[in-house]
Amino acid sequence: MKKGLLIGCSVVGVILVVIGFFVFWGIGAYNNLVTLDEEVNKSWSLVENQYQRRSDLIPNLVNTVKGYANFEKEVLTGVTEARSKASSIQVTPELLNNPQAFQKFQQAQGELGSALSRLLVTVERYPELKANENFLQLQAQLEGTENRISVERKKFNETVQTYNTTIKKFPNSIFASLYGFKEKQYFQAVAGAEAAPKVEF
Repeated sequence: MKKGLLIGCSVVGVILVVIGFFVFWGIGAYNNLVTLDEEVNKSWSLVENQYQRRSDLIPNLVNTVKGYANFEKEVLTGVTEARSKASSIQVTPELLNNPQAFQKFQQAQGELGSALSRLLVTVERYPELKANENFLQLQAQLEGTENRISVERKKFNETVQTYNTTIKKFPNSIFASLYGFKEKQYFQAVAGAEAAPKVEF
C-alpha cells in the first residue's frame, strides 16, 4: 500500500515539475515577445522622430527659397503639398500592424523625399540662392536628416526582422497567436529607386 502511494506521489511530483517548467518557460517566452515588440516600437519612434525633423525643416527651406522671385513656383507647391499629405497621415501604433496603412505612410514619405530632391536639383539653377547662408545651413540640416532617416529605417528593419523571426518560430508562434503578436511591416525601397535619377541643368 505504501509502495503504491509512494509511486503515485512520485508521478504527481513529476507532473507538477513538468507543469511548472512549462509555466515558467511560457512566462519567459511571453516576456521575450513583449520585449521585442517594445524594441520595434522604440525603433519606430526613432524613425518617426527623423521624419518629423525633416517636416519641421521644410517650411523654413520653402520660405528661404520663396524670396527669389524667379524661382519655379510649381516646385515649391509640390514640396508644400507633399509635406501636407505626409503630415495628414495619422501615425498610430496600429500603423505597424496594418500593411495598407504602412504602405500609404511610406508612399507619402517617399513622395515628400522626391519633392525635396526636385527642389534641391532646381536650386542648382540659382547661384545666388546657392550662396545664401541661411539656405546652405537648411540644406545641410536637411541632408543630415535624410541620412539619419536612412540609418534609422535600416535599424528599424533589422529590429522588425528579429521580431518577425521570433514570432514565426515554433513554439513562440503559439504564444504569438494566442496573445495577438502580429507580424510587423518592413520599410521597402520606393518604386523606381533602383534607377539613377536624371539631373538636367
